[in-house]
Amino acid sequence: MCHPRRVAFLISSTYDLPFTNIVADSGYESKENYLFVERNNQVAFIKPANYEISKTRKYKTDISRRENMTYDEKEDVYLCKAGRRLTVTGLKRSKSKTGYVSEKTQYTCEDYSHCEFKKQRIKGNNSKSPLEERTKRLEVSKVFQKKRAEDLERILTDEDYKLRMNQSIQAEGSFANIKGDMSFRRYLCKGQKNVLAESILLAMAHNINKLDHKIQNGSTGTYLFELKKEA
Repeated sequence: MCHPRRVAFLISSTYDLPFTNIVADSGYESKENYLFVERNNQVAFIKPANYEISKTRKYKTDISRRENMTYDEKEDVYLCKAGRRLTVTGLKRSKSKTGYVSEKTQYTCEDYSHCEFKKQRIKGNNSKSPLEERTKRLEVSKVFQKKRAEDLERILTDEDYKLRMNQSIQAEGSFANIKGDMSFRRYLCKGQKNVLAESILLAMAHNINKLDHKIQNGSTGTYLFELKKEA
């Protein structure tokens, strides 16, 4: 049996729907998704996976993190708190379950002898090598970091707050109504085509109820709820 939420992308990919802004939770953040949205001439409003933790004091003061190092774009090197240079030493490629091949640039510290911040810079206690023999390494997806930075600028705007609020009301609310009010918890049929057909009928029933509610409230021309301004 399929879960109702899992067919949402199946429906949107089957029909050529003119969506411009794509709003998604942090679980959908990836380089593959950022580039997919861009190729379709759409705009991503995806909450970064590290958004909440990046605001904490512990995160901001962790000198082992790439975000807290100085990056020299011209020379393509990172500088740590001790002033040591992390230079490019290789490229790492990996393939996702969907077949997408991603690429990460590997950086390694040039000189790690007698570093006073070594214990703070190198994390992980499962390595078989003693701390004295280990060196600092980073793996960075440059395209992903660039897209994440662009996305972060967008999600801090009033437009994003408005879209995200409406997502929680319309998308999450729709699932709640279907599962709660309509008591639909499981699909009654098997097979992709049958599940898609059942999903379309279910969506039609939900939209009819929603349209009736809008007619009763006189809000048929309203598509998004507006943000409430504080006094």
